[in-house]
Amino acid sequence: MILRRWRTEDRESLRRINADPVVMEFYPSTLSNEESDKIIEGQRRHFDRYGFGLFAVELKKTESMIGWVGVQNVPIEAHFTPAVEIGWRIASEHWNQGYATEAAGRVLKFSFDDINLSEVVAMTYVGNHRSRRVMEKLNMAYNPRDDFDNSHPKLRDTWLMPHVLYRISSKKV
Repeated sequence: MILRRWRTEDRESLRRINADPVVMEFYPSTLSNEESDKIIEGQRRHFDRYGFGLFAVELKKTESMIGWVGVQNVPIEAHFTPAVEIGWRIASEHWNQGYATEAAGRVLKFSFDDINLSEVVAMTYVGNHRSRRVMEKLNMAYNPRDDFDNSHPKLRDTWLMPHVLYRISSKKV
């Protein structure tokens, strides 16, 4: 697979991924085309400003964009911020093939070796066992004292609480 910056032609693939209720199970809702397009534009700006962001994940053999994996500044205020978080979203037909874990491992290496971060966090709804398993495969550490429930403004009044937080330091990679 290839991790790369976003292209205009990625819009249709990202729209399809973000409209899939299976992929978006642990989000308040699926995303509209306009909301998906804003992700690409927002990530272009994030890369330009900070030198990192969410990478489009492309399969070499098919040259198709199957999702994203990357790091970005945590957009909420919480007991662990400011921080940089790693995240992923892969098309459901490509789940259970190791793509999220492999790409996230590369992104962690980039985070520590190229942009010199000392720590990266990951967060998700406590019941999102698939994402939690990826965090564990990445050797990220979980401490129940880091769990939180009301810090995420987009999720505050939803069933998607509490959230768990995983951490990894540059010394562990």
